[in-house]
Amino acid sequence: MLVLFTLGSVAGMVASYARNLPDINRMADYQPASSTRIFARDGTQLAAVYKENRVWVPISRVPVMVRQAFIANEDHNFYVHHGVDFGSIVRAAFADLTHQQFQGASTITQQLARRLFLNDEVSISRKVQEALLAVEIERYYTKDEILERYLNIIYLGAGAYGVDAAAHTYFGHGVEKLTLAQAAMLAGIVAAPSDYSPFANLDLARDRERHVLDRMVESGYITRGDAELAYQSPLGLIPPQPSGLQGYRYPYFTTYAIAQLQRLFGDSAVEQGGMQVYTTLDTRMQQLAQEAVTWGVGQAIAEGIGAHQAAIVVLRPSTGEILAMVGGAGFSLANQYNRAWQALRQPGSSFKIYDYTAAIDSGMPASTIIDDTAVSYPMGDGTYWSPQDDDHRYIGAITLREALTLSRNVVAVKLADRVGLDRVIDYAHRMGVTAPLEANLSLALGSSVVSVLDQASGYSTLANQGLHVDPTPFRLVKDSLGGVLLDNRFPQANDVVSAGTAYIMTSMLEDVIKHGTGYPNAVIGRPAAGKTGTTSDFRDAWFVGYTPDLVAAVWLGNDDYRPMVESYGGNIPARIWARFMKAALAGTPPHDFPFPSDEVAKLNCGHGREYYLKGTEADSCGKPMDAYAEEDEAVQRAAAALPQPTVPPAYASPPDAIPAQATDSPLPSQPPSPSASPSDAPP
Repeated sequence: MLVLFTLGSVAGMVASYARNLPDINRMADYQPASSTRIFARDGTQLAAVYKENRVWVPISRVPVMVRQAFIANEDHNFYVHHGVDFGSIVRAAFADLTHQQFQGASTITQQLARRLFLNDEVSISRKVQEALLAVEIERYYTKDEILERYLNIIYLGAGAYGVDAAAHTYFGHGVEKLTLAQAAMLAGIVAAPSDYSPFANLDLARDRERHVLDRMVESGYITRGDAELAYQSPLGLIPPQPSGLQGYRYPYFTTYAIAQLQRLFGDSAVEQGGMQVYTTLDTRMQQLAQEAVTWGVGQAIAEGIGAHQAAIVVLRPSTGEILAMVGGAGFSLANQYNRAWQALRQPGSSFKIYDYTAAIDSGMPASTIIDDTAVSYPMGDGTYWSPQDDDHRYIGAITLREALTLSRNVVAVKLADRVGLDRVIDYAHRMGVTAPLEANLSLALGSSVVSVLDQASGYSTLANQGLHVDPTPFRLVKDSLGGVLLDNRFPQANDVVSAGTAYIMTSMLEDVIKHGTGYPNAVIGRPAAGKTGTTSDFRDAWFVGYTPDLVAAVWLGNDDYRPMVESYGGNIPARIWARFMKAALAGTPPHDFPFPSDEVAKLNCGHGREYYLKGTEADSCGKPMDAYAEEDEAVQRAAAALPQPTVPPAYASPPDAIPAQATDSPLPSQPPSPSASPSDAPP
């Protein structure tokens, strides 16, 4: 009767606990937080972003030897019992009563049940629930399904959850490459991760490694000789790696990529979703870009120019891939500001390409004559604005090609007035500028702020024969199960301007480097096109240029908007650009920009050979700009083909003070007074 009473009491207690068990069906949908891993195009891991450092791996990717190490140490009867190993319970109880070495009695299934559904409370009720859950789990899941979940959720010290994350943390590679010794060490950590981690106590970790190898011998998985050989072999332990931001490789690019992931998928998905992100970063070019920026800032300081920061963005124009991004002279926890995409600065004359592209695309040839003479525009408050060049001189009649080559400000403003500000803004946005632009005539001189990434994107349209591809840091993004979330390997290109217009603009920008404001610092010994940009008071200096293969935009300045000392875009920025391009293209044979013979005609004019959109070449040599009235058929055709421009916002009225001037001339001159440059104030 006593036995029956005892059994009845136990059965009643078990039945009571069983009624309150969690629903194990939740196990099928269980998705633990997993790390998002970000890789460069060559496979280099750039970062792991996580709430818990875990990478879920299917059981098929876990080597049999690794599975055996954990089974031998934690539950050598795993494939025999049905959730609870009563023999182990008896042995553990006997060892405890006789004060022998502590032995665990929980099976792998029980440990899984505790981690998924219960807590680490030490009580009889919790142990009973754990056992009941283990039996229930074994009824509905295979041994491999149970082992897979167990190996992916266990904590293995140093912030690593699961065997794959632990393999990367301690040995610098995935679970597939673990050696027998490494697998034994990981299996030995499970019992007390804080104590047995090799980062915490290597001697104790080696003792646990020996213990696991002995258990594998006892279980028949390996021979004694295998165990001895494994223990004597090099462990391959790597030093502890910095976690979080401090552990990012190439942080300027990597932090940008993470910000874009969060924008696309949300913070939670990035921190817990276990995405695999394959980026566009070329590690070689990134290193060259960082070296060029660091060198350029050093030169600026050594030469007394007074610039302390610079940035560069490198794109492949045909795909929009961001191959390199450097947002400053040095990244640190105290200086994380990425000037390549977070800073908005006045582009100066580097903005003029949108003005000129709109004109060329509307049928106005590069040989068009325009007067570089004094002009004034009403400001709307009774005052007038008179654009000037840095040399305070006027050249007189000049072609558009010569005006862009020499970066003449008055010509750019007159051209924008003729083409129309709404059209200039429309071209700039369609070519790649994302920043809002103010519709006033000083826009032609770069008075509205843009990012370095914007300028690289805008110029890439010309480098890609008039086709624009949005810049992206991603090639492929997959979810934790391998499903494709984003695929940019076959990018969508938008036809923004004709290939003929792009070629003519490129030929004009080639002249900038050959004998204009970019000469000689931007000469790189191969066909290249580019434009300088310098703002009044020398607060910003730019050089943006391209070859058929690469586009690179360079900015130089100070975070606090302090003026530099006569820092022109054709000086340090052009030298940074040339230094990078020469190194980046060292293994690429020089080749010319593709010539669209079906769209462009060559004609000999008085000043030399000129290029024309077919249909505009007749009587075009030296035709004055005033002849291109709005009612001209070519202009009307081009205007009709354009999207309807948006209405300028309310804030786009002419400013109350004189707008900033672009100052690209390398000739020394008296800088404009600060009162003449309200747009130079921090945005």
